Amino acid sequence: MREYNFKEIEKKWQEKWEKDNIFKTENNVNGKENYYVLSMLPYPSGKLHVGHARNYTIGDVISRYKKMKGFNVLQPMGWDSFGLPAENAAIQHGTHPAIWTKSNIENMKRQLKLMGFSYDWEREIASYLPEYYKWNQWFFKRMYEKGLVYKKKSLVNWCPDCQTVLANEQVEDGKCWRHSKTDVIQKELEQWFFKITDYADELLEGHEEIKDGWPEKVLTMQKNWIGKSFGTELSFRVLETNEQLPVFTTRVDTIYGASYLVVAPEHPIVEKILAKNPALKEAVQNMKNTDLIERSAEGREKNGIDTGWKVENPISKELIPLWIADYVLMNYGTGAVMGVPAHDERDNAFAKKYNLPIIPVIEAPEGEDPFGYNGKMINSELINGLSPKEAIEKMGNLVEEMGIGKRTTKFRLKDWGISRQRYWGTPIPALHCEKCGTVLEKDENLPVLLPNDIEFTGNGNPLETSEKFKNATCPCCGGPAKRDTDTMDTFVDSSWYFLRYCDPKNTEQA
Repeated sequence: MREYNFKEIEKKWQEKWEKDNIFKTENNVNGKENYYVLSMLPYPSGKLHVGHARNYTIGDVISRYKKMKGFNVLQPMGWDSFGLPAENAAIQHGTHPAIWTKSNIENMKRQLKLMGFSYDWEREIASYLPEYYKWNQWFFKRMYEKGLVYKKKSLVNWCPDCQTVLANEQVEDGKCWRHSKTDVIQKELEQWFFKITDYADELLEGHEEIKDGWPEKVLTMQKNWIGKSFGTELSFRVLETNEQLPVFTTRVDTIYGASYLVVAPEHPIVEKILAKNPALKEAVQNMKNTDLIERSAEGREKNGIDTGWKVENPISKELIPLWIADYVLMNYGTGAVMGVPAHDERDNAFAKKYNLPIIPVIEAPEGEDPFGYNGKMINSELINGLSPKEAIEKMGNLVEEMGIGKRTTKFRLKDWGISRQRYWGTPIPALHCEKCGTVLEKDENLPVLLPNDIEFTGNGNPLETSEKFKNATCPCCGGPAKRDTDTMDTFVDSSWYFLRYCDPKNTEQA
């Protein structure tokens, strides 16, 4: 039996495939049905690992099978090549991110070719190239014109070492994904946002189109991520300031069981509390510095601070204590929650920890969950004897009739903060002019290029070191203006790459 000389045989045929350009794909071929095989584009970290080999082998098997079945197969490849690792490498090794990235791409492309994958390399893209990120800026402008991009102050995940904002996916067990010993803190910054919440209902409706092909657990995860909740927003009066504190609840039927009210440490009323009681500042700051995912994690012990203040229940008129707790998030509901420990597991654990009253207001059938919707209302003057669902309807009507609140819908999904305080990303095409305010660069001036006169010190945003980049001309009045020095989250790059593969050389359209 002749030994298989893989080096000789594979080299021979791979060279022939490349010479004959057999994997080149035309958009349309007469008599052939198009078939698109898309694998996630890799980050050019320098070398392929076994995960790459597994993933891309699966895609290539499908591609070759469909090609043999007579389909016109498109199987492209590209590089998700912006991001913090390249910038950190530049700081550590004294090289430019573009040089580091280009070198890694060349090596990984060589490795992919050695594996014989049937990619149409003529469609290769790389998100760090101006011809690609120009269109990120173009999309940004179009969305801005439609009211889908805006800027506001917001709490963000902040890595003190990287000196930049991190996406939730880049926070692992409260630490930066690049620095396992670095605690991520919460910091308030002015950020650019994509208004993805406008599409929350459309995203939920879209599940109907894919429910027959997608795993149920994946659909459930997506629905929970969007987190649509129907409930009631009503106000509790704060005794110390006489102001109304809005609270969102999905279980207004349990309002008589509210034994405390709790707010997020970022809630505006906390500043007023701290002004009266500065001794609480350190404990509140510690809560703020805990990343949001950890704070809301199931099973994690919840921590609270008794403010000493009282609020008035708008229905029962009873006075209950006002607490600050880390499990309440400012970016969900109103940042304030009424604690009903007899009928909510999280509130129950919190009440037991801090010895707060537990008042049952639902008499559940024997052996059934007291946190559910079965049973009848008790200890609830206006709704005694009703089922929880009947009580929700009646209390919702009553709250609106009394003018103390309204029925409303809330989403866990929040708008996407895309600002990053780093160099290696798409420059945001915005300028700040004293005369015209915030304006966007003209289309004909895109792309706004990353500058080369940068100092990578490891402190702060490198774009702030380039005077040439920062000092620009206002596209509206022609006067002096300052460029925005934030760059876009790299998830912007990877949100549309699959479309770019279809027409990657087009300089007129994305």
